[in-house]
Amino acid sequence: MDLGMHRSDWNGFDVDRHHEASPGEAAIGGISTGGCMKQPGWVLRYDWTVAVALAMGFTLTRCAAAQEIDFVRDVRPLLSNHCFQCHGPDEQTREADLRLDTPDGLFGNAGGDEIVIPGDLAGSLLWQRVSASDPDERMPPPHANKALRPNQIATLRRWIEQGAKWEQHWAFIAPQKPPIPKGQDDAWCRTPIDRFVLRRLTQAGLAPAPDADPYTLVRRLYLDLIGLPPGVAEADYWANRLWDEAEKQIDPQGLELLVDRLLASPHYGEKWAQHWLDLARYADTNGYEKDRERSIWPYRDWVVRALNADMPFDRFTVEQLAGDLLPDASLDQRIATGFHRNTMLNEEGGIDPLEYRFYAMTDRVSTTATVWLGLTLGCAQCHAHKFDPISHTEYYQFMALMNNADEPQLELPDPQWQALWDRNRRRAAELLEKLPDRWPVEGSAESAEPSDATRGNGHAATGDLDEAASLAARRTALVQQAFQAWLVRERDGAAEWRTLWPTRARSSLPILTIQADGSVFASGDTAKRDDYFVDLAPVDFPIRAIRLEALPDQRLPARGPGSTYYEGTLGDFFLAEIEFNANDRPLAITEASHSFAANRFGQNPVSAQLTVDGDVQTGWSVHGRQGERHVAVYALQTPVPPGTPLSVHMIFGRHFASSLGRFRFSATDAPPRPLARAYSLEVERALLQPDETLTPQERRQLFEQFLLDAPELQEAAEEIRRLRRPPPATTTLVLAEWPPGHVRPTHRHHRGEYLQPAERVEPGVPQVLHGWKAEWPKNRLGLARWLISDENPLTARVVVNRAWAHFFGTGLVRTPEDFGLQGQSPSHPDLLDWLAVTWSQDDCWSFKQLHRRIVTSRVYWQTSRAATTSRQLDPENRWLSYMPRRRLDAEQIRDQIIASSGMLDRRIGGPPVRPPQPAGVTEVAFGSPRWQASEGGDRFRRSLYTFRKRTAPFAFYATFDAPSWETCTVRRVRSNSPLQGLTLLNDTMVVELARLAANRSVNGSLPNLVKSFQASTKLDEPRLREALHWAFRSVLVRPPQPEEIDALADFFRRAVEDFASHPAAVDRLGIDVGDQASAAEQSQQRFAPDGAQSSAAVRQAAWLATWRALWALDEAVMRP
Repeated sequence: MDLGMHRSDWNGFDVDRHHEASPGEAAIGGISTGGCMKQPGWVLRYDWTVAVALAMGFTLTRCAAAQEIDFVRDVRPLLSNHCFQCHGPDEQTREADLRLDTPDGLFGNAGGDEIVIPGDLAGSLLWQRVSASDPDERMPPPHANKALRPNQIATLRRWIEQGAKWEQHWAFIAPQKPPIPKGQDDAWCRTPIDRFVLRRLTQAGLAPAPDADPYTLVRRLYLDLIGLPPGVAEADYWANRLWDEAEKQIDPQGLELLVDRLLASPHYGEKWAQHWLDLARYADTNGYEKDRERSIWPYRDWVVRALNADMPFDRFTVEQLAGDLLPDASLDQRIATGFHRNTMLNEEGGIDPLEYRFYAMTDRVSTTATVWLGLTLGCAQCHAHKFDPISHTEYYQFMALMNNADEPQLELPDPQWQALWDRNRRRAAELLEKLPDRWPVEGSAESAEPSDATRGNGHAATGDLDEAASLAARRTALVQQAFQAWLVRERDGAAEWRTLWPTRARSSLPILTIQADGSVFASGDTAKRDDYFVDLAPVDFPIRAIRLEALPDQRLPARGPGSTYYEGTLGDFFLAEIEFNANDRPLAITEASHSFAANRFGQNPVSAQLTVDGDVQTGWSVHGRQGERHVAVYALQTPVPPGTPLSVHMIFGRHFASSLGRFRFSATDAPPRPLARAYSLEVERALLQPDETLTPQERRQLFEQFLLDAPELQEAAEEIRRLRRPPPATTTLVLAEWPPGHVRPTHRHHRGEYLQPAERVEPGVPQVLHGWKAEWPKNRLGLARWLISDENPLTARVVVNRAWAHFFGTGLVRTPEDFGLQGQSPSHPDLLDWLAVTWSQDDCWSFKQLHRRIVTSRVYWQTSRAATTSRQLDPENRWLSYMPRRRLDAEQIRDQIIASSGMLDRRIGGPPVRPPQPAGVTEVAFGSPRWQASEGGDRFRRSLYTFRKRTAPFAFYATFDAPSWETCTVRRVRSNSPLQGLTLLNDTMVVELARLAANRSVNGSLPNLVKSFQASTKLDEPRLREALHWAFRSVLVRPPQPEEIDALADFFRRAVEDFASHPAAVDRLGIDVGDQASAAEQSQQRFAPDGAQSSAAVRQAAWLATWRALWALDEAVMRP
């Protein structure tokens, strides 16, 4: 039984049941929740439409002879589809050295024969070959399976006869602002958009549909602009404002007020960020096998803020592609570069990180070209593009513009983080002050403290005081005794370390840069094995030991000191071997020591000694103590004479990149056994001084260091070290250009293979597009300027076409990802160019102004009910004679359900959340991670904030065709499956929300009505209908028809009967009526037989079923 959502024969219009991807049928208690039950009817209508189309086709064929052939519209697509594969841009597959994709090739000659001679059919080789009856002569050849149809051959014939005019592909010509059509129905047209569309409708013999009713327009605008439905009161208010009662039509001023209000809503940025994040392939995990969690949500929040602030698209482009390269780049501008950090990261053991960086770069090339140019540039990765004039080399020249960036993590400390660190440091100081009181005293009860010396009425017991004083004296003596022993030991191993200044630093791959303090900083790429070579200046003293300092640095992952960024511990390193040379001869090491060593993997030990054992499988690492300074000391067998040049060779190797990020060498002429200590410079200096020269401050520093080193206080000292470390801060992934003078070389790769690099290429762009200005740098910033320059023929067209598609379901160009020769021509080319030029020049790239222009047009206001004539003459609605209906995106469907249930948490921004979903969805991924559903308000946040796991997408979204965000998604392909209908009824979240909606008791008419109705002892018809009316409007917004309420009431009654006769079903729904049951019902329930349910529980279950049925309606998941 249809609830009347699609009524036929309304004002002479037939209801369009050919909507896009309905979730199908699902019925509860005999009430249909779908809109496609009458299958035989639409099958018959389809057959009749096909017959009409075929008849029209014959008519059009007869008329075609008199039509002038347009090369761009008629000929180039034909040549592209049938000829370019063998005679196009790709020189690797080109046959007979013949090109048909350029004017030189098309009007040139082959073996003395002219390919095309304008006006001379018989003399044109092209015509001779396509019309040949001999299969050996005919082109395309039979084995190519690209044979031309008779009407296509006739098109080529007429083109040659009419003079064979050649034109550049329309998308490669910069748009010019066309004149606005005149002389049309001024009464209907409100905007230039209307005039362009009406002209095409008139040419097709069609007329625009009437305006939609006010409630439909209000819901449409809310869903399109902010992605959320209006509340019932909001809908009533704006429907009244939109309706001009005197004129009996939509009031443009009222509608514009609503549009302005929605554009100013903070939820506008959330809605449109979802579309942009599809393009940006944003996700919260790395992808590939391990698919570990990453922190990049600050980039998502930046997109929301930028869209809400109406950041001009040219600036929006520059900041995402090259925000770090802007002068005095702000924190926000650096966060924006996360756009190209959304690429996947492979952390499988044994992979080559540079190989997968190459694949990340190919993704960045393809994504950039798709998002801004609408070109399939990725097709040129392995060879020249088969159809578009883009060479294999140009692909890698384009890559070179983006290939000189590093990929760091950016810490984002906020006031809360700073406050936490301040508290931690104060707590550490307090613990350090009390640390001597925790020194163990043999034979004493550790619980004995001075504060325990009072008992009774607060009077001190003299014996206890004496005992406490004795314990304190013994503890002080023990501490001082241990301190003096520590001083002797440490002074015996102390040494004066003097920096060995590097004169040259180089490596097998990373960029080594000598710093002002004599340290060396490593940046750029790292591999699974990296070799460092450092030359050190001679010194004027004999060297008996050399110290290696591993230094923390803000620029390194987790502050270093290592460069590990995947698989291993962030900021760790693994020094496998180190070799010191004097006069090119290796120095013998007698002993190596370290200040700290720990291994993350396995039980194998790590130490400085293992870095000189000749085995690259062993070595030194500092897992667990990132962000700290660590040292290793190497005692030499024979002192190095003064003035001797030194060199160092370090080998870093693991199954992942594990090199040092910052380090420094120093030397000493002290006795042969200096200790490896990572003490501060002040402590090191104090240890070299006798007691009598120490200042109180220096003595205190030594005493504190002793306490932190004492084995007796190890647990407490470790807590102090933890508190002294900066707490984990929010991080995000960004891009940062390599240091000046350092350039990562880019090579053309044969067949697109990482392991087959060919010649080096210089940065550049495809020649078929506009040129490169001299003032633009050959880097990401220059690329961004090139993309948004006035000469660019594609960017503005591509972006306004995507925006049009979001409002109308299909772009003016039906292939928004491909504006090249294989893409479709625009349905309204003048409108596309007018929008592109107006948006980029008059509107200064304002998204909000573009959206405002579209939604204030009469084209947008049209009803979605299609006239029979429209479906016959324009079955795909390309000329827009009515507003296309379309199913909402997965996230919007979920948001509708949560919003109408009253449970939506509207907070904006923040880390991702994990809403409830069926158990086990994520456990199929690597490591079988469990999905721990969020609690409180996070449980029902807006879908934009749901945690996105690439290898196990959120189940509800995947069911409704959301992408996995592994690659750039320009348009979502909508499917129609029974699982969608079942999900709308039985999903974990849907059932929970239905229970909450049926049980809630908050302000508003619906909860009060529901509560009062449930508390009654019998079905109260007026109250029931009023409550159902409100529930209906909460979901569908518009007022229901009487017959729709009749159907809902009938459904509710039958649900009550069904649940009353099946009490086990009520138990499975988890109904908790609480105090909703009357006293009489509660008394009756106490004496009821086992398994029986109270009438309150039964009615609650019926309400739960009603909400689920409403959410599963076809109309509920469609944009009207």
